[in-house]
Amino acid sequence: MRCPFCAHENSQVKDSRPTEDGAAIRRRRQCEGCGARFTTFERIQLRDIMVVKNENRREPFNRQKIEKSVALACRKRGVDQERLDQLVSGIQRQIETSGENEVSSKDIGSMVMDGLRTLDSVAYIRFASVYRDFSEARDFEAFASTVKDVGGA
Repeated sequence: MRCPFCAHENSQVKDSRPTEDGAAIRRRRQCEGCGARFTTFERIQLRDIMVVKNENRREPFNRQKIEKSVALACRKRGVDQERLDQLVSGIQRQIETSGENEVSSKDIGSMVMDGLRTLDSVAYIRFASVYRDFSEARDFEAFASTVKDVGGA
């Protein structure tokens, strides 16, 4: 594994353990060049999946994009990181086990919406405002009026 600090090619694994949701292995590494320590995660990838964007453009599936979107929607909401990881892992598992090599960005957005709906109502509305491209305050009002509180933070 290449060191993120000095780009040295070799590092030693100092500690390995599964993540809380069991979907990955967390490894603490130490660079043999500069001695810096860093963490890597190893996850199962069943197949290469392409995401079909709105303009029919295709790009490789990127779990980090979902993680970033979910974290942003849940920012300052008091939702445990473990629950966020479980949500993202569940979405990834659903995509990978579908048997398809392509998934639309709309389908991924719907999966995130479904997950956030049960996790935190404010995060759900935040994500929906971007996903559904709200342009005016009344868009928020109309959508929020359809949302029931799910006991979020």
